[in-house]
Amino acid sequence: MNLARESIELLEQAARILWFEGTKHGLRDREWMALRFLSRANRFSRTPSALASYVGTTRGTASFIIGELERLGYLERKRSATDKRSVTLNVTQQGKKFLMRDPVSVLVEAIAVLDDEVKIRFRDTFRHVLDHSDAAEQRHHTDVCKRCIFLREDRANTDSKTTAEFSCRLFRAPIAEAEVDLLCTSFENHRQ
Repeated sequence: MNLARESIELLEQAARILWFEGTKHGLRDREWMALRFLSRANRFSRTPSALASYVGTTRGTASFIIGELERLGYLERKRSATDKRSVTLNVTQQGKKFLMRDPVSVLVEAIAVLDDEVKIRFRDTFRHVLDHSDAAEQRHHTDVCKRCIFLREDRANTDSKTTAEFSCRLFRAPIAEAEVDLLCTSFENHRQ
């Protein structure tokens, strides 16, 4: 028995929940993926280009997806205050509410009942697989800022209280502590 091959076969079957024909609750699989991503993306990754990269599609297809989600009231575009040529994509309150109907919830719930140690191993196993496939394909996957090589953390001790300030060396911008757990398409893994 080849455990690696068997694992991939099981992953393919689970992927049917993620990639499906037609629509579920009125959205296609890539529209669900886009809405899900944009609800967890950091401010640098809530752009049409980053969305196209994450979904694995062209910018034209990403624009179509964005238009559909906007038309349904799940997404809004905002012009950048600093660069009028660029836009930021934000999930609306209606979109956040709609995400409660997400078809992947069945997978989330199946994983949620596992012990915390098992959940951590499960997540880290997928990260390991992505890290190795990224190296083989010479590409980068999307992940959280706190694991990124570009995140800089400065710790300060004030009145016996340790505080941390973060910044992104790639974007040369401060990062709020709440943002370090958000997804970034510019993620680059620490070299092993």
